[in-house]
Amino acid sequence: MLIIFGGLPGTGKTTIARELARQIGAIHLRIDSIEQAIRDCSPDAVGLDEAGYRVAYAIAEDNIRLGRTVIADSVNPLQITRDAWLEVGRRTKASTIEIEVICSDLREHRSRVERRKPDIIGLGLPSWAQVISREYHPWDRGHIVIDTAHRSLEQNVETLREALVQQ
Repeated sequence: MLIIFGGLPGTGKTTIARELARQIGAIHLRIDSIEQAIRDCSPDAVGLDEAGYRVAYAIAEDNIRLGRTVIADSVNPLQITRDAWLEVGRRTKASTIEIEVICSDLREHRSRVERRKPDIIGLGLPSWAQVISREYHPWDRGHIVIDTAHRSLEQNVETLREALVQQ
């Protein structure tokens, strides 16, 4: 199975993706980790966003072919990146599920963004202004939406686990 996360920074996607991966024994692929590793090797790297996603697609495909469940954790802001994840699922004949994580309470979302501390050495986190001005295309197909405003991690993961059972 390929579980594809998306959502703006600070909504809680990595927290949920990590916990879900821990609970179900899935591979957690985080684009931020991949991109920072590339930056560390080549600080002048151009086209980093595309490179990070392409590396993640390849790693996901390798692991799905080994029979593992993969959780893809990224902002996934564009239709083209979402389509590319689905293509990984098609090539590997994996069932796919798309999840958009939002925080509908803008004050809570802003507070999260402004309080965050990087958990990857060297990773620069976006400001609130960068988050709200980021290019982010609306989803044009059915997917699960998890609204993390005023919900616990446990509630969000349980909602997703129930959805996975129905797949």
